[in-house]
Amino acid sequence: MKILIIEDDSNIISFISKGLHEAGYVVDTAADGDDGYMKLLTNQYDAAIVDIMLPGMDGLTVIENIRSKKINTPIIILSAKREVDDRVTGFKKGGDDYLIKPFSFAELLVRVQSLIRRSSESHNIVSLECDNLSMNLISHTVSRGTRSIDLQPKEFALLEYLMRNQERVLSKTLIMENIWDYNFDPQTNIVDVVVSRLRSKIDKDFNKKLLHTVRGVGYVLKKN
Repeated sequence: MKILIIEDDSNIISFISKGLHEAGYVVDTAADGDDGYMKLLTNQYDAAIVDIMLPGMDGLTVIENIRSKKINTPIIILSAKREVDDRVTGFKKGGDDYLIKPFSFAELLVRVQSLIRRSSESHNIVSLECDNLSMNLISHTVSRGTRSIDLQPKEFALLEYLMRNQERVLSKTLIMENIWDYNFDPQTNIVDVVVSRLRSKIDKDFNKKLLHTVRGVGYVLKKN
């Protein structure tokens, strides 16, 4: 899942990004309102974290403008403003949640997860399936048949990406960009390593294999 952070404080960006990466999320950042607005217009995010006080377009204007474009990305507003009127204004502009600075990352993470869960439920995207392999996006659980499968955050993120793109061959470049969110380095074998770990968990001891390698191209999750 992919999160956008629109924040001009580099320390806060680093703090939030590190925690979200460790929780298995892909993270994009923008240091001003104009860049954040353009990223929301041109990319699909599962949630956005938006500061109010930003260079260029302020956070509330960013939110108001994307809502006018019918973009329904769940948004958490970050602000040092504590007054009830400020929170009410944030919600009226289109924010879904409001978190006052300073804040704990644990609380932010819970709020992000809650927003994504509510958004998934509203769009009826609760689970993904491929043959007898199933993934519950709300409980963050995976099973194949009657067997429960324990996945690390990156393994879960990779499987979700593969399941959302079943029957489509995904290159290492695409996987790197969507799961690790940095430019592809041809020298790294991190994709192969995580794919190997994932394959051992979802295909081992099953006669029917779901995760396939397409030599020279990438990987594909398919029933046949």
